[in-house]
Parts: sequence; C-alpha cells; structure tokens
Amino acid sequence: MTIIEIAAMLVVLSAVLGWINHVFLGLPHAIGLLIMGLFGSLCLLTASFFIPGFTLTDDLNHLISSIDFFDTVMNGMLAFLLFAAALHVDVKSLKSQRMPILLMASFGVLVSTVVVGVGLWALSNIAGFAIPIWWALVFGALISPTDPVAVLSVLKTVKVPESLEAKIAGESLFNDGVGVVAFTVLLTVALATSGIMPTANHQLVDTSGAMNYLEVIKVFSVEVFGAIALGLAIGVAALWLIKKVDDAALETLITLAVVLGTYGLAVKLHFSGPIAVVIPGLIMGNWGANNAMSEETKSHLFPFWTMVDEVLNSVLFLLIGLEVLVLRFDQSHIVVSLLCIPLVLAARYISVATPVTFLRAAGQKFSNGAVRIMTWGGVRGGISVALALSLPENEYKSTILTVTYVVVVFSIIVQGLTIAPLVKRLAK
Repeated sequence: MTIIEIAAMLVVLSAVLGWINHVFLGLPHAIGLLIMGLFGSLCLLTASFFIPGFTLTDDLNHLISSIDFFDTVMNGMLAFLLFAAALHVDVKSLKSQRMPILLMASFGVLVSTVVVGVGLWALSNIAGFAIPIWWALVFGALISPTDPVAVLSVLKTVKVPESLEAKIAGESLFNDGVGVVAFTVLLTVALATSGIMPTANHQLVDTSGAMNYLEVIKVFSVEVFGAIALGLAIGVAALWLIKKVDDAALETLITLAVVLGTYGLAVKLHFSGPIAVVIPGLIMGNWGANNAMSEETKSHLFPFWTMVDEVLNSVLFLLIGLEVLVLRFDQSHIVVSLLCIPLVLAARYISVATPVTFLRAAGQKFSNGAVRIMTWGGVRGGISVALALSLPENEYKSTILTVTYVVVVFSIIVQGLTIAPLVKRLAK
C-alpha cells in the first residue's frame, strides 16, 4: 500500500472507532481508541487461531508491518505533536516551576533508569533468564521518561491544580532529551559488551564496553544545549517573520515550516529533535500570540494546531493498540513483564519524591498529594514502544519489547483512566 492509502485507512479507522467510543463507551478519546484497537487485534488473533482459512488477521498484519512505527513516531508525528502541545503551555507557569521541572526531567530520569534497570536485571535472574545489566539499563532508559503525547492527552481529561499541571506538562516536554541521550549511551555500551561494536556513537565506549565519560558529557551537552540554541534561533526568527505580516494562512504555513525545518535540522546536527521543536512552540504560543499575531490569525492558527494534535493523537493511540498484531512477544516472560509494572511505578515515585523532598526543605510549596499525583500521572506511551522497536536484533530484544508494551498499555489505560479520581481525592 502507498503512504496515502495507509494514512487514509488509519484516519478512517480512527474516525469510525472514535465515533463508536463517543456514542457508546464514553471513554477519553485517545484511550478509547487504544483499547478498541487492542481489543480488536486480540479478537482477530483469537479468530485466526480457531478458524481455519481466516485471512483478515494476516491482511491487517501485513498492513501494520508495512508501517515503520519508530520512523512514523520519532521522525514524523512527534515533531507536530510536541509543537502543538507547547503552543498551549504558559511559559510563566513553566518559569515559576522551573526547579521541579529541571530536576525531574534530568536527575529524576537518570535515577529512574538505574532503579528500573537494576530491578529488571534482578527479576530476570530470579526468573531464570538473566538479562545483562547493560541491556536491563537500556530498558530503564527507554521507559523512564514520561511520554509528552500520552501525558498531555491524559491532562486534557482531568482538572489538575495549575502549578501541578505545569510541573507534569513541563517535565514531559523536556525529559525526552535526557532519556534519549541515556538510551543512546547505554545501548552503545550494551552492544559493545555483547561483542557488537556499534557503527554509530562508537566514540562513547572502547572495545571492552568501558564508557568514555567525557565523551558522554559532550554528547549530552551537544544534544540538549544545541537543541535549545537552535530552537531559540528559529523561534525568534519565525516570530520576526510573523510580526511583519497579517495573513492567517501564511502565518500558519510559517509555523508548519518551523516544525519541519527545526526537527529535520536538529536531527542532521545531532541535536535533540524533541527539545528543539518545543522551544519555538513555546515562543509562538506565548510571545507570538501576545505580540505578533492578530486576533484573526489566532482564531485560525490555534484551532488548526488543535486539530493536528487531535488527529495525530488519534492515529498514534490506535497504532499502539494495533501494534500487538506484529510485535514478537516472548510469552514466557509475561510474568516478569507484569512485575515490571510496580517496579516502574516505584522508580517513578523515587524519582519524583527525591527532588520534591529536597525542594520542600528549601522552602518551595507543593500541592496536596503532589508526589502521588505526579507518580501516577507519569504516563508512558508511543515513544517508549518506538525506542524498543528501534533496538537492533539480538537475543534480548523480544524480552525488552514484551516488557515495554505491557508497561505502556497498563500506563495509558489504567493510569490514564484513574488519574481523575485520584486528583479529586488528593488535590484539595
């Protein structure tokens, strides 16, 4: 199938299932699509097992297999979704919560990576299939950052105190830079210690897998601070261009060019694409809206990006549900996968509670139940699945993929559907 045919099928399916959810189920839109996609996939797999000659599963399997999930998410949807999300975030709120956001998006991700990695290593040894510590840490890195797409989708369905919402949203927008760098470094080490010298990032390790810490710091600095500088430069330039005209269609086109150009250039320069595209989104949504755009432009541009966000969110969550048709699960490791759910939640609690305790001691105030709400609201999503799918073929990939998918599905469905009552009970 062509790209247009695949896109048409996914959008039509999203619209039909979205209508069914809205009329009959009443679940949050994105979560409802994931549940129906997952349920439909499991029904098809069951039918193909019991009904001889049932080919619909194979046809759909072939279709989903033709979609490169990693490329679709990381090099396609993510740039648009992050820009659309950043466009609606108040910079003043982020600034007032900058210390919690900075600590959770950096220190918190690294702490969670270690706790989850060591935990998976221990569980796998107890279960009798030892995953080497470096490969377990790779899983810790890909599952520790909260997914901005999933988190912001969930936040739309629940009323959270403004300061707490700023912390959760801000962390999710910026922690991907740290998470992806940690994933890159740990994957390089894991490959080297497995006897596979990676062709990319080989300067991070020697042939024995020993880390070059100065090179790691250099890569991290280039990825993060280079992305911030690029995002600021393009954001300010776009702001100047928009201020010179008053044409809603042209200004909307400029924002589209900003998204595609910023993300593409960041990837070429080895900067963090997610961070690079968030910065212009914040600039456009705040200084652009207040100082450079007419009311007519705002009445066109913001609804346009809201629609882009809704459509891509729908397709992404549906894809996560349908992906079960093509993922190569290791069924013998399902028990460890289920045990990793409380492990990831415990790591999330530690990574949130530690900086919050420190900041409270320094005099900063937090809402009631802040740690528990931020722990439960730290939803994982498509980015974790995409990173797991990007792993090179090896004996540990199927296990990591199985655990990742189980944790992500639990996170979106269970945490996403129960965060509202938790907030009502705790944030008083």
